[in-house]
Amino acid sequence: MTQPEIRPTTTGDDRPGTIDAVPLRRPGRIVAGVVMLLIGIWIVYQLVTNQAFDWPFTFEAMNQKQVIKGFVTGTLVATFGAMVLGVVLGVLFAVMRMSSNPILRWSAGIYVWFFRAIPRYVLLMILGAAGAFAMGGLTVGFWPVDGTWQLVKVDLNRFSTTIWMAIIGLGLSEAAYMAEIARSGILSVDRGQWEAARAIGMSNGQTMRRIVLPQAMRVIVPPTGNETIAMFKDTSLLSALPLANEMFFQLRAIGTATYNLIPAYMAATLYYVITATILGIGQSWLERHFGRGYNPTEPNNGRRRAKADAKATRTAIMFPGSDH
Repeated sequence: MTQPEIRPTTTGDDRPGTIDAVPLRRPGRIVAGVVMLLIGIWIVYQLVTNQAFDWPFTFEAMNQKQVIKGFVTGTLVATFGAMVLGVVLGVLFAVMRMSSNPILRWSAGIYVWFFRAIPRYVLLMILGAAGAFAMGGLTVGFWPVDGTWQLVKVDLNRFSTTIWMAIIGLGLSEAAYMAEIARSGILSVDRGQWEAARAIGMSNGQTMRRIVLPQAMRVIVPPTGNETIAMFKDTSLLSALPLANEMFFQLRAIGTATYNLIPAYMAATLYYVITATILGIGQSWLERHFGRGYNPTEPNNGRRRAKADAKATRTAIMFPGSDH
């Protein structure tokens, strides 16, 4: 690497003066920037001038009632429902994996291993064909009907194409990843926090809820936000069930019926990009909220640290009002 050229100046008494340093030239950065700018201009030109995109049809497809309904009651409901289920089960399995009970520890480990190994699309395909496992219906249990106890059976052929099966399938898969995220967050809390909580008489459950998890959120929130955005995009896989009341399913049906697949897919792309951007903004706010006092890049952090250092070096004599 070429080193910057240094040209020292001298004063009249032969002492070195101000160093006139020449900045190091980096032509590679300039070339890379120009190339990326040209690629961006070409992409924008194609989006504006290429007739294959057909933007009027794209916006018309986005405003269809069945598409909007599928986005709200299908895509968004499945996303947040699956994340709630995944977070709850993930925290549970994280605690089980750190348990001293070998049965709980191994059970949670096998669950995480299996659901991390199977692709979500394949899992949804299996759940979509779940009716083959119970041709006469699945017996759930007992339920009071007309004052008598009767067996309740669920028609899996019908249940497998509902939003509930979508939430179950995506939630079970997400729980395996959230278990590792929650476990890493819990392990990031210093062991002394546990010991201090036990010293004041807290139970393990109280320690986890009031001491450990609030501190672990600083580590858990960023990857959980990424998982939420990824889950939102993975709802496009629900066609494997198939779930008809879902945004991408409806847009693909419109594109297939009108032979305008690219404009229909661009409509789905706009839905995903806009919503993922909004979710990313919310994730950034949560990261700042739970990372207060830990983020070295937060505004005025250097000024606050300087004030803290000044207070730390202040002696009793320097303290205002001190009589020592």
